[in-house]
Amino acid sequence: MRTVLLGPQRFMTTAGTALRSLGVEGPVATINAGWEEREDVVDELDSVLGGDTRHLRLYHRSLDVITKDAAFGAAALTFRDRHDALLSLYRLRLQNAMDGVYAVQRRTREGEGRVRGEATASAALDDSIEVVRHVDRWYAAQLKSLYAELDGAAPIDSSGVIGWHRGELADLLGQSAAVVLTGGHVGTLLRTLRLFAIRLPDEVPVVAWSAGAMALTERVVLFHDHGPEGNTEAEVFDRGLGRVQGVVALPHARRRLRLDDRDRCAVMARRFTDQHCVLLDDGTALELTESGGLPRGARILGIDGAIHELGSTGRGAGS
Repeated sequence: MRTVLLGPQRFMTTAGTALRSLGVEGPVATINAGWEEREDVVDELDSVLGGDTRHLRLYHRSLDVITKDAAFGAAALTFRDRHDALLSLYRLRLQNAMDGVYAVQRRTREGEGRVRGEATASAALDDSIEVVRHVDRWYAAQLKSLYAELDGAAPIDSSGVIGWHRGELADLLGQSAAVVLTGGHVGTLLRTLRLFAIRLPDEVPVVAWSAGAMALTERVVLFHDHGPEGNTEAEVFDRGLGRVQGVVALPHARRRLRLDDRDRCAVMARRFTDQHCVLLDDGTALELTESGGLPRGARILGIDGAIHELGSTGRGAGS
């Protein structure tokens, strides 16, 4: 299984080089549903990838489904509204839980947590982070229920129009020598991947960046420390395809994370301590190992809040 995760392509284009490094011979399937209404604006993408492309057009296909399948369209709108309401509750609970984490962290740093020793202070911080993980798990369970309700209200397998698109997409993917997933709106990308049951065979090379890289992971984490409303806490938004395991993909990390705030970065790394928080900045190109792991040199957030290169022996490099 050959998979390459890239940094953003707006200012430093490396997708063509990555594709050539894989020795791909034959047509390349592109998934750029995250671009939404600009999905068909592909001249530059075609040029970068060498021209032999097959655009799957998942976003426009999803619009076709909503137009032609009234039952699914109505169920999808209901799902959207209920998901928005769920996200509102999740963000409220998440912010309260994270406030508790930062309060414990401040007290520990200032030495007040040492009344009963360092071990107690560390345990208090770990326990407060576990509360955040509990909120994440609660949201994931609620979202799973929403998906089940959507499937019950409008069974995808019984939709003729969805079945037709799935069949055509399976043929296109079967004829492709590689698959490229671009950036854009990750929520739209995930919804269309799920709607059309896109599966990426292990033997097919994949190149992905930004939202596309996030979609390849097991769980998609949204983050932005410099948004219009200031800091927003990282959210476990949805499940990904799971091709890339043990990774939280962080595209545009330098632009979107306060990497100089080591306390904040340390909390993020400890919250996802079962995975590597991987920085995917401009110029990054990470080809996964044969077993699907990250290569040496991948830049990750450590539990000490600093940036480390995977494989280094520096203190706090684990995450």
